[in-house]
Amino acid sequence: MNATEPRRRWRPRSVRARTALAVASTAAVILAAMGWWVHRDLYRQSTQIATEQAVQQLLALNDQLREGVVPARASAVPYEVVATGRRTAVAYGGGMEDFDPGTRHVMPAPTGEGSPNYVRMPVNRDYAPGIRGDMAGEMYRVLAADIEADELSSDEVAALGIAADARLRVYVVVLPRAAEEITEATDRLLLRAGLVGLVLIAAIAYFTVRVALRPVEAIRVLTASVTASDPRERVTVPATGHEITALATTINATLQRLDNAAAQQRRFVADAAHELRSPLTTLLASLEVALAYPERTDWPAAVTTAARQTRRLQALAEDLLLLARLDTRAPAADPETVDLTALATRLTGEYPLTERALTLTCDGTAPAYAHGDPDAYERLLRNLIDNAARHAAHRIQVTIRNQDAWVVLTVHDDGPGVPTEDTERIFERFVRLDDARSRDHGGTGLGLAIARDLAHRHRGTLTLAPRTLGACFRLRLPRAPAPAGK
Repeated sequence: MNATEPRRRWRPRSVRARTALAVASTAAVILAAMGWWVHRDLYRQSTQIATEQAVQQLLALNDQLREGVVPARASAVPYEVVATGRRTAVAYGGGMEDFDPGTRHVMPAPTGEGSPNYVRMPVNRDYAPGIRGDMAGEMYRVLAADIEADELSSDEVAALGIAADARLRVYVVVLPRAAEEITEATDRLLLRAGLVGLVLIAAIAYFTVRVALRPVEAIRVLTASVTASDPRERVTVPATGHEITALATTINATLQRLDNAAAQQRRFVADAAHELRSPLTTLLASLEVALAYPERTDWPAAVTTAARQTRRLQALAEDLLLLARLDTRAPAADPETVDLTALATRLTGEYPLTERALTLTCDGTAPAYAHGDPDAYERLLRNLIDNAARHAAHRIQVTIRNQDAWVVLTVHDDGPGVPTEDTERIFERFVRLDDARSRDHGGTGLGLAIARDLAHRHRGTLTLAPRTLGACFRLRLPRAPAPAGK
């Protein structure tokens, strides 16, 4: 599967552009929300101011009428005073003259049903277009107050030109136009400021990310120069302590692991070549001597030597192939339930002890079950016995016991000990703790390394007791329940 995500055409390629686009989009949403809030709050406050102006105008008109004074037409707020029994308006101003209310009144006459809250301005009259001319046909909120004529003196009634039993009503129009104009002007200003702000935010985000990614680009360039043959390059770790520092530290650790793996691989190849060269050299030398002096060659002995070295080559090749499979960490097949007691008993009975007189016994009677691959367990146990056979003096014993949730398998021999400091090195691949003995017996740490890898693969542990070489190889594996019918 390709790890590279397919790029959509509408998406920018660089992280800088994507970050700038994301920041600008987020800022646009935030600015839009703030602009909507400012718009609503400004309109509400402006409308409230217009209402307060209308209330003040209504109170002033009411006071003038109660004193018998006809209000002047000059007014910042449209108003009209009407009365029952009168065809024309008592007074008007603030733009109501555009409707020519001198012929009749625009606002409805007082009735006993209360005053209206909203009034639609007429459109069927000729009026001179002016500042308030666009009020025609629109619905407006009005504030009203009633005055009874009997509350006034006869002189005040006469001054106002109304009947003695009339009812006066004062209308003041609440104009939201100022609020709308202020809000529209503010909206245009916010729109221009928002667009400029978005451009600045996107540019700042772009260049900020560009500066922040410079160490990443330096890491990329240096990492690109690392090759399999020379993985010793390391990136510079910034001293800022932020995420780039963690990235550089992780990349250096990764490069170090690659360097160690490459060194281990080279060492493995060199050691494997050295181990293969020894039997090949012996085999080639014996065959060349036999071919050079055929009449004086002991052919059965030469063939026996060639067969022994060929078996060594075959065993080494199989070990190397098994190590390669183990290093791939390939998932194991479904585990089976293996009786380690039966497996150890069979191997001790079949193991060839032809080169030296050794006694090989198995001490285990109760079945000991563990999950895993039977072939892998057989290979593991055979490697342990092979190592014990190389170094034992007279006796090898395999012991198997069930201990709580574990199966413990030990391989004893009576061979020489190994120093405490070498108890872990014994499991290294191709290790030699005794060069002379290794050359004489052809032994390496390859078999024990494979045994430990197999033990770990089956969730177990393989340890070596101090001052013994094979005398106490202890294998601990999770105990499995007995199969059905056992």
